[in-house]
Amino acid sequence: MNAFENDVERARALEALLAGRYPDARGRYGPFGGRYVPETLIPAHERLEQGARRWLRDPDFQAELQRELRDWVGRPTALTPAPRLSARWGVELWLKREDLAHTGAHKINNALGQALLARRLGAQRVIAETGAGQHGVASAAACARVGLPCTVYMGAVDMERQAPNVGRMQLLGATVVAVQSGDRTLRAAIDEALRDWVSDPIGTYYLLGSAVGAHPYPYLVRELQAVIGREARAQMLERAGALPDALIACVGGGSNAIGLFHAFLADAAVEIVGIEAGGRGARLGENAATLVYGRPGVLHGSYSLLLQDQAGQIQDTHSISAGLDYPGVGPEHALLQQIGRVRYRCVDDEAALAALRECCELEGILPALESAHALAGARVLAAAQPRRRILVGLSGRGDKDMPTLTARLPHEQQAAQVSRRRE
Repeated sequence: MNAFENDVERARALEALLAGRYPDARGRYGPFGGRYVPETLIPAHERLEQGARRWLRDPDFQAELQRELRDWVGRPTALTPAPRLSARWGVELWLKREDLAHTGAHKINNALGQALLARRLGAQRVIAETGAGQHGVASAAACARVGLPCTVYMGAVDMERQAPNVGRMQLLGATVVAVQSGDRTLRAAIDEALRDWVSDPIGTYYLLGSAVGAHPYPYLVRELQAVIGREARAQMLERAGALPDALIACVGGGSNAIGLFHAFLADAAVEIVGIEAGGRGARLGENAATLVYGRPGVLHGSYSLLLQDQAGQIQDTHSISAGLDYPGVGPEHALLQQIGRVRYRCVDDEAALAALRECCELEGILPALESAHALAGARVLAAAQPRRRILVGLSGRGDKDMPTLTARLPHEQQAAQVSRRRE
């Protein structure tokens, strides 16, 4: 499928995106997006769309949001030079440190904004889904902050590999529900959260964690995460005296990446690269690289690219990173790929682990496994195009990944020792 047959059409689509004409009145980003939901949820989505359009422009709402982002979340987050990685890779590397935000990841920006919106819309309770657990923790914290009860749905597989975050959610007052159906990861958690919402679409607010799903969620999440890119752009100009040559972020559903990318889309000289989870290989079921290997279809209320077989059945995915383990992607990313503004690539589990180890040993920073994919992508880009200024979105910290890393560390440490001997 290619809705933009030539460069003129792609340029017009980019112009429309930059002018704020996407999403359109139907919630579309070019051919992608839209609203494919049960009839019972149409009024809830329309009410949410009206609320988002109203409150995101409201001065009092924005004043409260900005105050909480500053005083509670800890924004602006730091822009950190990475001198030792820079020296090893032959580039000038900078890190946008969302790992330093309250609760340890970018997820809190969206969770806080939506929790404040839920309160203004009169919600009695909040539900959320989570994969890596960071959105669940952020939702639990935000709901505690605004005084709303929170229930988080999490796949049983993810609960096992992200046990520290399950405990954090519970300490923050949330009820965590283990999802045993389907693939027992993020996709199944979203399915279960939607079933809950259908049972009470008025009193319940669904706090969706990524830039996916039916309109207006991709728009709403993008607007709340765009603070990352606005800060990063201003910080680069102040600290480095110039914009980056290349901008890189990991992509699962895509909220961290779209938040970072959005402020740079009009800067034609800035190359933008999204990095997906290449997992164990290119076959269906071996990766979670939707933009690299996917085909268009509908999942969770939105028309976008999906990992599906020839019969249109959504396939199980694999990634060492729970937060990237999703068979779809946000519709705005699908549009950005189709018009050629953003390139999307994937790196495998081993490359992500190697980049994580390097970042720990050389910079004293433990990144999340999701963020490690972006670092691995930056390493590949640096090898191909040295002496460039690269900005990497560090979406979260890796404390949550210690159960997975502990299981892999003996192998990784042996590999590191062999590498050092060779050096």
